[in-house]
Amino acid sequence: MAHTKTKLAEFDPVWARIAREAEAAIADEPLMGGLIHSSVLHHGSFESALAYRISLKLASAEMPEQILREICDKALGADDSIGLAARADIVAVNDRDPACDRFLLPLLFFKGFQAIQAYRIAHWLWGQGRRDLARFFQMRCSEVFGVDIHPAARIGKGIMIDHAHSIVIGETAVVGDNVSMLHSVTLGGTGKEEEDRHPKIGNGVLIGAGAKVLGNIRVGDCSRVAAGSVVLQEVPPCKTVAGVPARIVGEAGCDQPSVSMDQLLGVRGSEEDADAS
Repeated sequence: MAHTKTKLAEFDPVWARIAREAEAAIADEPLMGGLIHSSVLHHGSFESALAYRISLKLASAEMPEQILREICDKALGADDSIGLAARADIVAVNDRDPACDRFLLPLLFFKGFQAIQAYRIAHWLWGQGRRDLARFFQMRCSEVFGVDIHPAARIGKGIMIDHAHSIVIGETAVVGDNVSMLHSVTLGGTGKEEEDRHPKIGNGVLIGAGAKVLGNIRVGDCSRVAAGSVVLQEVPPCKTVAGVPARIVGEAGCDQPSVSMDQLLGVRGSEEDADAS
């Protein structure tokens, strides 16, 4: 067993850490033993545990857990990038969310993480031409997590969706790598276009709670969208925008706003922001 764990740590440190944290969690709270064993320690790989967790959460009378598990297992087995992106997402959540002190927590409890992994399965199905099944995943994700992501949307890795309630991401939206967003964010259309009609979010962008980015516009790399803003025009890289409608109010303040998670407009750095505008 020790040799196996050493090999596991060598090739998959994220999964090895989750397994260690699972054992520690059971020692700390034995009443969680059944849940943690079935969700983590019963599985031989991160992909297996992820497929189990997604299928368990999305199962319903219309689609039983076993069928969903088979679908998830097939997707994760066919496309290595799904599991790799999920690992990057766990690292991102642990790094950026002060409420997350263990890799185990997103897998078990955080609906933002779980919803984005369910989307990744739906996106794979969409690419395979199994669009009705992909839409079923979208529907259940919306019902269970309050997160509505169209399966055709393209989302990168290292994504952190904090709290995640009422997230909406449209069909032609594109989200880059290392993006952070909070609850009630909408990446939507304007209602006037039929084809490519949703936002394109660059790498390293931070989108605050309640922000709406509408239309086929680009938010440049490493920009910051303040909470409650309505963005209707292009945002250059490395800028902060705020307001309704949003306007540039200053620089982003750092190289990676999505990592720093600094949202204190008007509190810290407000003078610099005002001067820059």
